Parts: sequence; structure tokens; C-alpha cells
Amino acid sequence: MAKDDVIKELTKVKGVGKAKAETLYDKGFNSIDKIKKASATELKKIDGITDTIVKNINNHFKDEKSEKKVKPKTTEKKETKKPEEKTKEKVEQKKQEKKETKKEIDEKEEKETLEEEYKVKKKPKISKEQVKMLKIRKQIKKRTPDFLREEWFRYKRIPKNWRRPDGITSKMRRNFKYRPSKVRVGFRGPKQTRGLHPSGFKEVIVNNTRDLETIDPKIEAARISSTVGTKKRIDIEKKAEELEIRILNM
Repeated sequence: MAKDDVIKELTKVKGVGKAKAETLYDKGFNSIDKIKKASATELKKIDGITDTIVKNINNHFKDEKSEKKVKPKTTEKKETKKPEEKTKEKVEQKKQEKKETKKEIDEKEEKETLEEEYKVKKKPKISKEQVKMLKIRKQIKKRTPDFLREEWFRYKRIPKNWRRPDGITSKMRRNFKYRPSKVRVGFRGPKQTRGLHPSGFKEVIVNNTRDLETIDPKIEAARISSTVGTKKRIDIEKKAEELEIRILNM
């Protein structure tokens, strides 16, 4: 046997690593037959091999011998099935096959319907700089705080919507640390992305199908007005599909 094969089999023994296996090989135990025949005293002379490792080596190779021994053949009578039982089994197998085929067909139909329903949304043709600025605007929006009105928490009559703080003694106007932040120019997004939808389109409010004709589908996208009814809305959506215009509030 080659060195690598001997070391591989030795490393299977509990407590024997690659280093110990190599030391055993170097000391003269260069085959598994020699290791099997070796006594406990011979193995203990090698550095790093204790009584427990010797026991593990002996037990490991004893188990291999017992596995290799062929078990005696047992004479068992084969159960002969009646023709009625065979026919029943065949019928059950056919039923199971039919069920499996039905399941497969249903799964395929579901996948096809999902593929038909889902369509990739149209994207605008914008420059790389604008795409980069949209990402930056998203990051700025995440870290911007909620701008709340001065002393909204103190009185019920004061709403939360933003109003510029005024008054000589106003702590918020004088930028005290423990007061909430005010609206400032520093919280504003990049100039290139102002007025753009997160997708990158310019929003155009649409009231009827005629308004769609003025839209540039490469840069602009339609937003149907809230006053438009369902009948007109359906017509606008159909016309938008024909002109390949994206509607932002489908």
C-alpha cells in the first residue's frame, strides 16, 4: 500500500491525526498488517501514542474484521402473492401515477400564469450620473428626520405638520441641542434628481386619453388623477399600453 492510503486509514482511528499517522509510518509501521500484528508495548514506545490510542487502534481494526466476515445465509421462504393481490397493487400504482401527473400539470399551469401576469416595468432612458444621484438621494432620504412643528407634543390643538418656528424666546428657532432639527438646505437632495419619481421618470398628471399624446415615453411617465373614474381609467390604461407609456399608479 502507498503511504497516503496507510495514513488515510490511520486517521480514521479516534485520536490519531495526520502527524501521529506519519510518525507511525516513519517508525516502521508502513502497512496495516504490521499495525494489526504490533503489540501494545511496541506502539507505546512511539512518542504521542498513549494507552487510549492503542485501545482505539485495536478496536478499530477488530470492527473492520467483524464487518468483513460474511453472515451465514438464512433460508427464507418467499411469499407468493395471489393474482387478485397483484391486480390490486397494479391499480393502486396507476392511481398514484395519475395523481402525480395531475400535480405536475397544475404546477406547470401555475408557473405559466405567473409568467403571463408578471411583466417587467419600463425604465427611463437617463444618464449614468442621474442613476448615481438617485441612489444618493435615497440615502439622504433615509437619514433625514421627521420635521415636526414646535411644541406639537404639549398641546392637543397644535398639529404635527411643519411650521417655521418664530418668537424671541423660541428654543427651536435658536437651535438648542435638545430641540428637534429644523428644515434646512443641507437635507435637500441632488439638483439633477429634483422632481423625479424614484424610478427616474418625470411625473405627468393625466385626466384623459388626449393627455397621453403629449408624453415622451422615454423620459416621462403618467400618473392618473384621483378625480378620474373607473371607466376613463380603463381607457387610459389601454391607450398607455399602446403608446408604451408607464403608469405610476396602476
